[in-house]
Amino acid sequence: MGTASAVSTAEAVETVFRIESARIIAGVARIVRDVGIAEEIAQDAVVAALEQWPESGIPDKPGAWLTATAKHRAVDLVRRRETYSRKLAEVGRALEDRPPAEPPDDDDIDDDLLRLIFTACHPVLSAEARVALTLRLLGGLTTREIARAFLAAEPTVAQRIVRAKRTLAAAGVPFEVPGGAARSERLDSVLEVVYLVFNEGYSATAGDDLVRPGLCEDALRLARVLAGLMPDEPEVHGLAALLELQASRTAARTGPDGAPVLLAGQNRAKWDRLLIHRGFASLRRAGRGPYALQAAIAACHAGAGSYADTDWTAIASLYGLLLEVQPSPVVALNRAVAVSRARGPEAGLVLVEELAGVPALRDYHLLPSVRADLLEALGRTDEAAAEFARAASLTANERERGLLLERAARTGAAGGRAAREGPV
Repeated sequence: MGTASAVSTAEAVETVFRIESARIIAGVARIVRDVGIAEEIAQDAVVAALEQWPESGIPDKPGAWLTATAKHRAVDLVRRRETYSRKLAEVGRALEDRPPAEPPDDDDIDDDLLRLIFTACHPVLSAEARVALTLRLLGGLTTREIARAFLAAEPTVAQRIVRAKRTLAAAGVPFEVPGGAARSERLDSVLEVVYLVFNEGYSATAGDDLVRPGLCEDALRLARVLAGLMPDEPEVHGLAALLELQASRTAARTGPDGAPVLLAGQNRAKWDRLLIHRGFASLRRAGRGPYALQAAIAACHAGAGSYADTDWTAIASLYGLLLEVQPSPVVALNRAVAVSRARGPEAGLVLVEELAGVPALRDYHLLPSVRADLLEALGRTDEAAAEFARAASLTANERERGLLLERAARTGAAGGRAAREGPV
């Protein structure tokens, strides 16, 4: 086969594996009960495809081919293990007398995927390890892509993933969806990972880009998978609703040059109406948990025809409820912003000043940013300029820093003009 054909075959293998990898790994993990080994076997199936497809041609159902190949190798591995164990125990029966159970039909693959999600997000792992492992096993991202997305060194991410697999194996974490109280605890971990992935894509912690759409899409896909696999879990639908509604604004959040566009200045015609529709549909199936309440807040924005039409009173009330359910300095800061829009900047500033001494917000750039915005609205421009500059010094995102420095300069200049011209 020619070079061009070999390249096209390799591209086909890569594309199919990216789409099907989570399901392949999930199906194999059910057989071997180890996500690390399952991933290795899935990669072996890819190698087999790269060796065979150039000669035999791409199968009609390439995903099914990869899955079947991986499962056969997994069954072979289990047979070898059982044979070895039986020999060690000097059991007189041959393995063929009682062969290992064949994997269930492919109809059960969704259950396997759910087990894989719960395993990758097990609380025995750190939050960073859960995120990396989830993106690797379920998002289909390479180690290099994960490292680039989170601006981490590739060897660091690679070690994180390796250690996560070893930790799961050493802890004997079962490949299952837990029940009862354990399920609730583990579900919280699963939802947190998806939420963290989306947040990093929606508002990048550092780097040159404000938004990383690829991460948002990965998180959104995971949320949709969870909603399909767990239709009776209200908070799963709450998370799906939140991500759909937040993602709907992505195209309007940056200008042509990549610079941030604040909510008040966004062109709402660019908001994705299909995502908004999906978000509202998911919200109707959600409960009153923290993700559902955040989704309800996002729905207030999505349902407003313009920034001026936003129901800030309702948003402030929802943030109050969220603060009761999930006490957090960041939630309190967001509530202060909503209160400032509903009752005026003075009311909001009172709440912001109460948060000034909270240790968790000491290096959080949005605290001085919000304070600056409120001071500017009150005509205290010199103070506002200083706070915008302080906020710029605290963020590691280049786009945000540029916007904050620009606002600092503009506010400072406006204050200088006001001082020269005297009161109006």
